[in-house]
Amino acid sequence: MTAYPFLKDNIETLKTCIPPFYAWLSSQDIDEEKLKVSLFKNHWGILDWKMEDGKGLFEAIMPNAVYKQWNAGEKPHTSATFIVGCNIGYGLNHILVNSPDTHKIVVVEPNPEILIACLGQSNFVEFIKIGKLHFAIPDPDYLFEIVRKMDLQFIHGRIHLRSDMPSRQMGPEYAQLSVMVKNKLESFSVEMNTLRLRQDLMVGNELDNFSRTMKDGKIAPMKGSAKGLGAVILGAGPSLQTFGPELAKNPGHVLYTTALQSMPAVYNVGLKPHFCLAIDFNDSMMRVFDQLDMEWAKDIPLIYSTKVRNQVVERYPGPTIPMWTVGGLGTFVFKGNEEIFDAGGNVSVTLTRFLNWCDVSHILLVGQDYAWKGMNSHSKGHHTSGAIYDKKILAHTEDAEGNPLTSTVQYMAAKREMEDDISKFNTPVFNLYGGAAVIEGSTMVDMHKVHMEGLLSSAPGSMEHFMAAMDMARTPKERIWFEARGQKWSVSLRHAEKRLEKLFKKCTRNQQEIHKTIQQIDFFIRQDPLYLPYLYNEVMDMAGMARAKLSYKPKDLPELRKILKRTMQKVRKMDKCLAPSQRNQAA
Repeated sequence: MTAYPFLKDNIETLKTCIPPFYAWLSSQDIDEEKLKVSLFKNHWGILDWKMEDGKGLFEAIMPNAVYKQWNAGEKPHTSATFIVGCNIGYGLNHILVNSPDTHKIVVVEPNPEILIACLGQSNFVEFIKIGKLHFAIPDPDYLFEIVRKMDLQFIHGRIHLRSDMPSRQMGPEYAQLSVMVKNKLESFSVEMNTLRLRQDLMVGNELDNFSRTMKDGKIAPMKGSAKGLGAVILGAGPSLQTFGPELAKNPGHVLYTTALQSMPAVYNVGLKPHFCLAIDFNDSMMRVFDQLDMEWAKDIPLIYSTKVRNQVVERYPGPTIPMWTVGGLGTFVFKGNEEIFDAGGNVSVTLTRFLNWCDVSHILLVGQDYAWKGMNSHSKGHHTSGAIYDKKILAHTEDAEGNPLTSTVQYMAAKREMEDDISKFNTPVFNLYGGAAVIEGSTMVDMHKVHMEGLLSSAPGSMEHFMAAMDMARTPKERIWFEARGQKWSVSLRHAEKRLEKLFKKCTRNQQEIHKTIQQIDFFIRQDPLYLPYLYNEVMDMAGMARAKLSYKPKDLPELRKILKRTMQKVRKMDKCLAPSQRNQAA
């Protein structure tokens, strides 16, 4: 098409460089007639796109006025921009020419004809080839995978969201996509803050728990073991105090489960779960034991993420079963031999995933409020009941009737995560609604419907089968040993440090060699998949030195030394936990 001079080259480049997007675009039902008649020159004399009402996207305002505020930010070299709605390329081209090649740009456009028009008007070939420009499928899962690859930009730069106002004239899908991307970035922000601030602690906990997990068994026998079994997840939201006593009077025949930190609140309403689960790695988990009835809990199994503090697992009075989760040592250590569970960022999310994985017949959520009215965020007995929250982390939402509720950014992110999961589950999820946040995708029920629909019933023998699988999960497994890396790493990193010291003596002259050496160190410390999770912060710090700096100054040398020192301290701890010197076995 003569009106689309760059389309062929751009499409061929997308086919080579971004195959998933090319496959998606190729599968779309594109109206070729619309492509012929929609491009026109408007009264400003510029190329425009004709909407359904016959008006152009830019009839009311020139592109320069719309996009003059779009910029790459304070740290353009290490930042990224998401553009929702590309029209025929005016905003995209503005960012492309006003940002460095290392600035990442992701375009999200739901209209395939508009995408073709955009790809036909500008030559994006080189930008796509060097990885500066990425076109994304407008799909939540695909977008989150793109977002998750922005860790360097999140830590060492900024991630900007640009919602194209002219595109919004064409329909509500653009505003909806903008909200989706905003939510994904917000969830990623919570995830990254957790990783950046707590990764050392989480993987350190895994190392401390490593020997114990070998004796405690593995969750694999529980997969698919709950066919025909109904399940109830007991949260500690304010509505637990309303529904808990009613359920205690008539618990039915279903599997009850809850979070470890919710156990005292569950005890207070007269219920007893069949097992509890813990994923939280922070010190506050120890406060649970201040209110937990240890005698009551001694026959309740605890499934614990290996990232939980060793002291929490040691102190728990009942049976314990380990759960290895994504992002830690298990991803490499047990790959192909054990379930590596994607726990998510919230224990209720983990429980719904786990029960779905166990193949329960249905899930009933109780006390899963994710928000509150008044002052009490949790039921009596929970260790945060009566807590005063920092206003900076508060968020606001509404109940089913549109009344205002108080929540937190973390709770809203967890609620969205659960909603995403529910939309993919084969397992039906019901919510015993207590007047707080609405969980989209779940079926809202009251106590009358719970009994009328048999949500407290299970198939005969299903409970016994599940509990037998849980007993099997507690079978100890053979101890695994790994070859120590410390000596080799110490020699290599010490050699690199001495070279840097020499190069920094003539810092201005040796810029290129300094950068090359730092790149080599960056590659070296990320090359061992076993050690990579524990070295996450050092890897990100070194990546910042290698990719986020345009030049080096003498003051950078002490920072590099600190990174190398922390790296070796961690490698030695891993050797101590995974490769005891008296053992000859090695993996």
